[in-house]
Amino acid sequence: MKKIVIISPAHPLRGGIAASSERLAQELMQEGHEVRIVSFSMQYPEFLFPGKTQFTTDPPPPGLHIRPLIHSVNPLNWLRVGNMLARERPDIVLVRYWLPFMAPCKGSILRLIRRNGHTKIVALVDNLVPHEHHPGDRLLTRWFTRSADAFIAMSRSVESQLHDFEPDKPTAYIPHPLYDNYGAQASRQESIARLGLPPAKGYLLFFGFIRDYKGLDLLLRAAALPVLAHLDLHLIVAGEFYGNEDKYRALIAELGLENRLTLHSDYIPAADVRYYFGAADLVVQPYRTATQSGISQLAYHFEKPMVVTHVGGLPEIVEHGVSGYVVPVNENAIAEAIADYFNHHRAATMLQAVREAKKRFSWSAMSAALLHLYEQLKQHGKKNNQQ
Repeated sequence: MKKIVIISPAHPLRGGIAASSERLAQELMQEGHEVRIVSFSMQYPEFLFPGKTQFTTDPPPPGLHIRPLIHSVNPLNWLRVGNMLARERPDIVLVRYWLPFMAPCKGSILRLIRRNGHTKIVALVDNLVPHEHHPGDRLLTRWFTRSADAFIAMSRSVESQLHDFEPDKPTAYIPHPLYDNYGAQASRQESIARLGLPPAKGYLLFFGFIRDYKGLDLLLRAAALPVLAHLDLHLIVAGEFYGNEDKYRALIAELGLENRLTLHSDYIPAADVRYYFGAADLVVQPYRTATQSGISQLAYHFEKPMVVTHVGGLPEIVEHGVSGYVVPVNENAIAEAIADYFNHHRAATMLQAVREAKKRFSWSAMSAALLHLYEQLKQHGKKNNQQ
């Protein structure tokens, strides 16, 4: 049994990183380890947060010990938290990294923990270089990576970047596991009724926070192309705007999509996620840039084929023509894939492929990688002590 601390957003903070860290904690606990999550008392200053709220009204995940201790912009807090965790002497600290803004805070805390000479630091890296670049990103990220002993990457592109930043440190590649903590599949009929959707349509789903790099405008333009005109399709856009909402609404009006689109622009409660995927025939991720995407793992969990663009780690997750489509980043290619799916009745064969492919995205693989890295680090430490 190992004593493990996960440094990550967690309930009542919302979002995919929080949900996946909670799910990983549950997996590690099921395997017999002692696990605690250290989350944030203040994650982002309100003026830096693009959404409506950082908090969820969902109930807390059962059985988890979550301590909201970290203040992201208070160095005195970093000193207190780092020294406290160093004294607790966990065997492993697993820290989530996705944004250079967090580098000073986390890099400082981790350096203090490492002084105890016992704890091994493993960083689970969602993004190393952000999708929306800012001056100083690489310097901040390097400050963070130097504070970790080893890394887990969830895409080959992040793995490659880690080798550039820290070529001598162990790195494991494990694809993002399934988001299987959002309930069982809901039937199509129940889902359509629950969401108040028009019946007897083909449904396309764009799900998740709406940011410019996610390419919703490409999907909107694709939906208006002549190649899809003869298909009775309806687009579901479900997610909160993290940017200029007006420009998307103006584009919807310009393309005449008002009657062919349902827009749910509030944060989607965890209990309702299953209905959006239950209604969908095809999940579309028209991203301009990406590393990996938790939306793909939601689609696999709910057994939905996908259209993804050929960016970042998305082609590693979806096999083109088998479990979905991998297409260039343009509206014509997106539209052609959608047309192929409906015109050639691909649902049955792709469903079987999705069911087979989802077996490789397990939480046990993630926990095994973490423990393997820990053992590597321990053995390396022993060799150094013997020299």
